[in-house]
Amino acid sequence: MKVHIWHTGRVYIDKALAFREKGLHPIPYSGWLRGESKKMWVPVSTYLIEHPKGLILVDTGWNEEIRTNQKKHLGRLAYSMFRGELPAGESIVDKLIHFGVKSSEIDFVLLTHLHSDHVSGLSHVKDAKKIFTSELEWKAANKKVGYIKSMWEGIPINTFSLEDIPYGPFNKGLDFFGDGTLFLVHTPGHSEGMFSLLVKLNDGWLLLASDVGYAKKSWEQMMLPGITSNKIHAKKSLEWIQNFSQRKDCIQVIANHDSEITPITIESSEI
Repeated sequence: MKVHIWHTGRVYIDKALAFREKGLHPIPYSGWLRGESKKMWVPVSTYLIEHPKGLILVDTGWNEEIRTNQKKHLGRLAYSMFRGELPAGESIVDKLIHFGVKSSEIDFVLLTHLHSDHVSGLSHVKDAKKIFTSELEWKAANKKVGYIKSMWEGIPINTFSLEDIPYGPFNKGLDFFGDGTLFLVHTPGHSEGMFSLLVKLNDGWLLLASDVGYAKKSWEQMMLPGITSNKIHAKKSLEWIQNFSQRKDCIQVIANHDSEITPITIESSEI
């Protein structure tokens, strides 16, 4: 078993989008009327899991259109709030070519949630064998604002329903292969149907926490993201991440946008 941590570009955001702040500004996470000192670049991560039962891509990073016409790709509203950057060699296309695998050879694409920086590159891997997100996230993304539906238009996305599992703030999610090696853990709050991933390695669990928190300090200091669909759920999910990070069998917790996480491969011998 191997988990490859890739950076597929980066995004320029207001710090309040990553770490909620209180003040006079009604929506500081938007970055509107806020100076450069309030902004920061953070990575946009994807993960490739070499599992004995299939090759799994988690999220897709930025689309290559970010390099040429990101205002069109993101739309005016999103473009006014954040900007993407995709250096040469960092798109999911580039990563897969370097890895020596075609997108059609990917067994599963798992979309933790459908915000733009997680699904922008979906069209690059649309011929993967199966693409999944949670049923709750799919329903929310197609009804509510804050999503860019053109990013998955015409692409077949399967959904899964929540089941009882031993992990997570609500003990809901999916034992993906039914063998306890990969759990999709329902961790809502930043979005309604977002999930994190628990990957079973020989030494313990690797927790890919998506955007439950934007960095390690999020759960260490209980700093919620600036945008939440449900603050109570977001807090409960972050508390679960904090508690799980303290378990003896937790190898590491990784947030998608943590600037302290560098691309690396985490290996385990065959389960």
